[in-house]
Amino acid sequence: MKTLLFSYQKAIIASIEASKVIMEFYENGFKSEYKKDGSPVTEADFAASRVILQHLSETNIPILGEESEHPSFEIREKWTSNWCVDPLDGTKEYIKRNGEFAVNIALIENTISTFGVIAWPAEKKVIFGGPQIGVFVSSFDSIENSESWEKLAQQKLVNVPLVMATSRSPHSGASSAFIEKLKIEHPLIHFLKKGSALKFFDLAYGLADVYPRFAPTMEWDIAAGQAIIEALGGIVYSVETGLPLRYNKESLYNPHFVAMTYPLVKLK
Repeated sequence: MKTLLFSYQKAIIASIEASKVIMEFYENGFKSEYKKDGSPVTEADFAASRVILQHLSETNIPILGEESEHPSFEIREKWTSNWCVDPLDGTKEYIKRNGEFAVNIALIENTISTFGVIAWPAEKKVIFGGPQIGVFVSSFDSIENSESWEKLAQQKLVNVPLVMATSRSPHSGASSAFIEKLKIEHPLIHFLKKGSALKFFDLAYGLADVYPRFAPTMEWDIAAGQAIIEALGGIVYSVETGLPLRYNKESLYNPHFVAMTYPLVKLK
């Protein structure tokens, strides 16, 4: 357990230090470009990635990150554990300067996300946890004082009206169909739009009840959030199979999924 706690601590500190670097660029200006897949990337993404790799390398656990080189699956499939890292989740929102971006770090053990950290650089907050330790929220400034951490409890009641967390992009056809099915049991739905993994803050606090995603995402977008939500009694499941998402797959894309703070109903 001591080794795990050391790894957890390193991940939390890495997320905070990366957040500080991200905010330096945010305040002083940055250059951006586009990757081959058409998604944007900035100087802050790469700088944050370097900070995180430096901290996590001390754990001797392999690292799979969005902005770092990806080992082949032949190598990765032999891993029993690995870090799954998005050094700047929500780059589009970062460029828009709306504050809705995050740092995501998850520990994957035998394809299961067992610990997650999501840092919110703009608000200097971090949420972290997993089934073994529970879920906590702290300000960056108070992270060394564990007595000041806020421990979150499992959500046992849904909001009325039901609150659905969504991205800032328009609903897809599949998402609209899911919403109509959900309305059978929950006729009133309020939509809470937010960029990046910050939606998991809202889910963990009970400010949102469900987050469906029927558009492409990568493992590092969701893994940290899944560990946190499952530790609070929620679920993150594949729409195709109805089973929890798994990680370090041959394809690093996630299937379409639904995250719920409370098992409302499984809808496919």
